[in-house]
Amino acid sequence: MRNKKLRLPAGVFITVVFLLFFVQWKVENPMLLAERFIKGGGWFEVFAVGLYGALVAWHMQDPGKVARWRKYTWFAFSIVFFSQLLLGLLLSDIFLMSGKLHLPVPMMILAGPIYRGHASVMTILFLSTVILSGPAWCSHLCYFGAIDNIAASGKTRRGPIRYKWALKWTVLLLLIAGAVVLRLMKVPVLSATLLAGGFGILGLGIILIISRREGRMVHCTSYCPIGTVVNLTQKVNPFRMYIDDSSCTSCMICTTSCKYDALNESDIKARRPGNTCTLCGDCVSTCHASSIKYRFLKLSPDQSRNLYLLITISLHAATMALARI
Repeated sequence: MRNKKLRLPAGVFITVVFLLFFVQWKVENPMLLAERFIKGGGWFEVFAVGLYGALVAWHMQDPGKVARWRKYTWFAFSIVFFSQLLLGLLLSDIFLMSGKLHLPVPMMILAGPIYRGHASVMTILFLSTVILSGPAWCSHLCYFGAIDNIAASGKTRRGPIRYKWALKWTVLLLLIAGAVVLRLMKVPVLSATLLAGGFGILGLGIILIISRREGRMVHCTSYCPIGTVVNLTQKVNPFRMYIDDSSCTSCMICTTSCKYDALNESDIKARRPGNTCTLCGDCVSTCHASSIKYRFLKLSPDQSRNLYLLITISLHAATMALARI
């Protein structure tokens, strides 16, 4: 039994080390922070981050521990990201990925390339995670989402968020149109940056006031345009969650654990989470009938869940090592 429990942590360790090995070996300008301070230090960081990923996997393979470990490891990701940003601003640009500062607002992943006319590293990273693990960006990797998750940790209100999709589409379309207009009008970078900063400040306000009051991640599910892009594109990835019709009693207890407004009464009746589901798995342990399950092609639910955790935790650990802008 213990050997079986070691499989997932070992798989995550090997995957993380494999991914970061090539970053350390091939990239001439060191991307791993330890290598920037000590020659050869990147190899120790590769090993340490691999161990971190294995530790997270060891605990998260237990469905009952997922919500707690996801909450704190995701928040740790955000702390690492913003700490290195502050150090880069206040001390040295050695803490920045490229030595150039970019505004740390998720909407810039979409608006930035439209305004500049070319993709960024963050855009490529974001699209890669959607392809590999579906909507995991919105439950394990987004530096803003972690703050929204902490703010929404209180009692979850029942019933769907009102006007959610109307707001999501409005914000997404306005963002795209705004970025195009700014580009066509050749608005200076400083002015465009100030507008983007205002968008981010408004988002923080939603997190601190509305998400906290609702006990749900209103910023991520209703306001963030990147969350909307994830909702629209997540089907390119074959991971799914479903509710087993043969065992579900429609007790609705799972609705109390979903912070993404993806388990309302209509979703339970349809026997699948709504489109804002991020496959986070917080609901799995709350279902007394074990009816909420993962699906990946023809694999069993347990195999599908373990594969999802392997990919997602590996991405989380590897990107934590690269969590700089």
